[in-house]
Amino acid sequence: MDSSSPISVQKASPKPQPYRKSFVTSLMEAATLRTPSFKEDTYFISNLKSSEKKALQELKDKLGNESFSMWGIPLLSGDEKADVILLKFLRARDFKVSDSLHMLEKCLSWRKDFNADNILEEDLGFKELEGVVAYMHGYDKEGHPVCYNAYGVFKDKEMYERIFGDEEKLKKFLRWRVQVLERGIDMLHFKPGGINSIIQVTDLKDMPKRELRVASNQILSLFQDNYPEMVARKIFINVPWYFSVLYSMFSPFLTQRTKSKFVISKEGNVAETLFKFIKPEDIPVQYGGLSRPTDLQNGPPKPASEFTVKGGEKVNIQIEGIEAGATITWDIVVGGWELEYSAEFVPNGEGSYTIAVEKPRKIAASEEAIHNSFTSKEAGKMMLSVDNTASRKRKVAAYRYIVRKSAIISG
Repeated sequence: MDSSSPISVQKASPKPQPYRKSFVTSLMEAATLRTPSFKEDTYFISNLKSSEKKALQELKDKLGNESFSMWGIPLLSGDEKADVILLKFLRARDFKVSDSLHMLEKCLSWRKDFNADNILEEDLGFKELEGVVAYMHGYDKEGHPVCYNAYGVFKDKEMYERIFGDEEKLKKFLRWRVQVLERGIDMLHFKPGGINSIIQVTDLKDMPKRELRVASNQILSLFQDNYPEMVARKIFINVPWYFSVLYSMFSPFLTQRTKSKFVISKEGNVAETLFKFIKPEDIPVQYGGLSRPTDLQNGPPKPASEFTVKGGEKVNIQIEGIEAGATITWDIVVGGWELEYSAEFVPNGEGSYTIAVEKPRKIAASEEAIHNSFTSKEAGKMMLSVDNTASRKRKVAAYRYIVRKSAIISG
């Protein structure tokens, strides 16, 4: 991929009127922007306060000489991985040793009763929910594994009854949901300065709140009690208008540290929000990214170039240097599309005609990333155009491409 390809911009006239934020947008921003951004622990012992170092040693002393282990790491081994786990429990209880010990002992007991150490090996039979309801997918820009959650499918009553119809079904679902989280935990480093937590993205679109209240409360309780400091950031997307009101109500009961992990994005701003934390090639196509499930089977994703389409602008991406007989394959996406897109091939030769590869058409907001290819019969350049002149709203976008000729890859 060649990220240096020129991007030309044409502006519409007259200039669109300044975008004014709605009351709901302003309220949601106020709920989040007042909160300082979460700062993750480094887990370097040298960075701890003297009181925190003392608390760590006291916790070790209170554990005695028993051979406790968690995620395959002996807690009294004295190595840095064990310290990372113990510090998570201490941080969750503000370094109060007695409270931290109580939480740790309860967690160890729960893991034994739940058989959590062997859960990754189980086939719990939720194939229809894999990649839909809860799943690990890619990494954020800092290297944290990302867990996506979406419960909108349960608005279907038949689906809801099949998964949550009775207490036994609910228990099995909760076990599967823990299994998904354990997959993410299995990707962590558990070492100072390493990746020691995950990112959670929760899609609230069409989520049946009343029906899922019992399940969501139990999931929240399990995670809070047994996975302290395992989430670096909680991103809520497709947030309904009333969420800001609910947030203002329960906000006083949340710790400042918990609130600092929250990022709230209303419907229509999903891609713009996720692009801040996750590269577009790692974001699923249904959320405005370029990543499809099959992509992960082929190794690390190919990098993409990000760009912005301002209100009243038309952006042309020129991919030059395409030789005769070469095949160019490209992906392009605009967050919340609602603009016109086209692609054409412009030959270098005099007298040659421009080829309309994709005729101009308006792309709906709900449409996913475009994936296409073209084999040139003569040398030239590819022109991808996104026309936002009819809108005043700024939009984030990304593209990538690869050129192949005779099994030689360039671009």
